Amino acid sequence: MGDTRHLPPVRTPAAGPQVAVIRFDVNGTARELAVDADTPLLTILRQDLDLKGTRFGCGEERCGSCTVLVDDRPQHSCKMPVSAVDQRSVTTIEGLAAGGTPGPIQQMFLDEQAAQCGYCTNGIIMSLVGLLKRRPLPSRDEVLHHIDERHLCRCGAHPRILRAIDRALAAEEAKA
Repeated sequence: MGDTRHLPPVRTPAAGPQVAVIRFDVNGTARELAVDADTPLLTILRQDLDLKGTRFGCGEERCGSCTVLVDDRPQHSCKMPVSAVDQRSVTTIEGLAAGGTPGPIQQMFLDEQAAQCGYCTNGIIMSLVGLLKRRPLPSRDEVLHHIDERHLCRCGAHPRILRAIDRALAAEEAKA
């Protein structure tokens, strides 16, 4: 028998993908997809539904660029299996706009030019929107803690992001 040190290990055939019909709302539109139930939600959003605003960053649920709202709560979508959103509601950054007009938080970020590279911005906006849905009048410290524990921004847009957050908090306070 010849030298077998360079042969790949023998593998047991893996089970094929678990195709499931997933029904969920995305940005207010009912969707039904037959997909591998373990496919990350981010992949479905970007590749199957062509919603490119949700970004792939680290793939480890650490940077926050993949943040979407699931039932109005911020969630990382890079590792979340699409099966986790069956019968639920998902909102992406695209879902915040109405008729092509940016949503209020989006507009505040635009007004403050709160993005340099823009990679983390959509996730930060989604987290802020989700927080404000749950707590309409959080303190600035609560918001900063919420953003800081969920997001990484490496390009130095922090002062502009903070100004946009301050504007959002002032707007929420004016509503109350």
